[in-house]
Amino acid sequence: MSIGRRSLVIVGAGPRGTGLLERIAANAPELYAGSPLDVHLVDPHPPGGGRIWREAQSPLLWMNSHAEDVTMFTDETVPMQGPVRGGPTLHEWAGVDGRLFAGRQRQGAYMRWVYEQTVAALPPDVRVHHHPRLAIRVDGPRDGRQRVWLEGRAEPLLADLVVLTLGHLDAELDDEQSALASYARAHGLVHLPPDFTADSDLSPLKAGEPVLVRGFGLAFVDLMVLLTEGRGGRYEGDVYVPSGREPVLYVGSRRGVPYHSKIGYDWTGERPPLPRFFGPAEVDALLARPGGFDFRRDVWPLIEKELGFANYHRLFTAHPERTTVAWRDFEEKFAVAGPASLPALVAAAVPDPSDRLDLAALDQPLDGLRYRSYDQLQDGLRAYIEADLKRRHDPARSPDLAVFLGLLSVYGQLVRLGDIGSRWHGFFSHLASGPPGPRLRQMLALSRAGVLGFLGAGMTVTAEDGVFRAASATVPGARVEARALVEARLPLPTLERTRDRLLRQLYADGAAGTAGGLLAVDPADGRVLDRSGRPHPRRFALGPHTDARGSGAFTRPRTGGPAFRQNDAAARAALTFLRDLSCRAAA
Repeated sequence: MSIGRRSLVIVGAGPRGTGLLERIAANAPELYAGSPLDVHLVDPHPPGGGRIWREAQSPLLWMNSHAEDVTMFTDETVPMQGPVRGGPTLHEWAGVDGRLFAGRQRQGAYMRWVYEQTVAALPPDVRVHHHPRLAIRVDGPRDGRQRVWLEGRAEPLLADLVVLTLGHLDAELDDEQSALASYARAHGLVHLPPDFTADSDLSPLKAGEPVLVRGFGLAFVDLMVLLTEGRGGRYEGDVYVPSGREPVLYVGSRRGVPYHSKIGYDWTGERPPLPRFFGPAEVDALLARPGGFDFRRDVWPLIEKELGFANYHRLFTAHPERTTVAWRDFEEKFAVAGPASLPALVAAAVPDPSDRLDLAALDQPLDGLRYRSYDQLQDGLRAYIEADLKRRHDPARSPDLAVFLGLLSVYGQLVRLGDIGSRWHGFFSHLASGPPGPRLRQMLALSRAGVLGFLGAGMTVTAEDGVFRAASATVPGARVEARALVEARLPLPTLERTRDRLLRQLYADGAAGTAGGLLAVDPADGRVLDRSGRPHPRRFALGPHTDARGSGAFTRPRTGGPAFRQNDAAARAALTFLRDLSCRAAA
């Protein structure tokens, strides 16, 4: 690196790092034209897909989004200062049916192509260098060049700016997980802690043996696939034909049900005009509260109102025969109705209860339900999954898709509030980020074949008498025991327990503050905040390890893309800083 060249180090070359680089390429002609710059990408995995979306993983694993709903390119709906640089969605690039749930290998290839196109679009004086290593430390003075130390390299990379786009993080075990792991070692049991399923060693889970699984989200779906089709089983229509090498999975969770199926039809007609009750003005008011805001008290009612508006706008405009009043009259009363008066308003205007939006029932469908035996629970859960599949693939239930659009709108607004706790993210994932319909049909087939059993809601696990035992609130008094336990969920990305040495060092030194356990950043541009809340002029961070984690690094076209907005703001701030630095040096 020559003395006259500025240096930007991006730690993490997956979708978020690639997205930031794309915004640097888009904004450089305006903010950094003609100035030399070295961009160093630090990631042991290939640029583009990174660890999670790498091409080298099982071809059986799918994305949980339609190929037409995945893009890495901005459009005019993204509220940003930088220029729009359009590009193909996954399905346009791959030339596949837009309603296909593409494999993750194909998504990895798409991400590699996006990265290559981004590098080609950079100005001639901007050079990109990939370092296939782990970054283990960042230090340096606030007003001077930073040093980024890499594993296995004696000399650090010198950086005028550092951006941490680390993605999802591994974590040390919490107290409960540590106790379970210790018990497993002492008694010859198998305990697989929270992890990325594609990276887990599943070989200790033996054929025909029971396995308790805690977690019913997307990590479980991956586990289910790898332990069934991944071991030679196959589907003949709606029937699963075992290979004989599968374990028997018993799955439960806090909710006790899988995430709701992806919706299986396209949108037609008028979209709900969102945001309506939870937009920029409401976020401004929340941020301006002298004593701060409480999510449950101040934010959740606005979210309920917004999602209700989306639901009923669609019902009244697309299915008016299922309502008793005109939309204009209902909308006027809905706008001023409070929690006490809203149920009566909805009941009078919407006769069929199945057309009314009940967020509590959607979120906790087993709440209050009790079964006398696990056999009865199996029948009940299969009926629940079948009903969910039917509804989510029925265009007559299109208000569900309107609620999904409302969820995306809400997510875009929540980014500005910083970390608002785990409740929202779990609720969003359950309603909007569930598995493809075919995966739920496979789940039903596995249940009928005796390879998969349901444990219910409020699942608890104890380690006693040399085994693991699972119980749930749904079947009081019943127990299932096994010599293997899998925690089918991602590790929590907290700074206190992360295995990432770089972040742990920043936290230990007081150079990184936390908000809800996540890395605290300035919501305006992603600058890292120290424990006193002071932003670092030369360190930025973007992604799920921060309190401005927003939505995924890629998103649906024409939905505002909160991550794209964050990437653009960070890229413009970084380029402006580097330009001004060069100007001062030249003066």
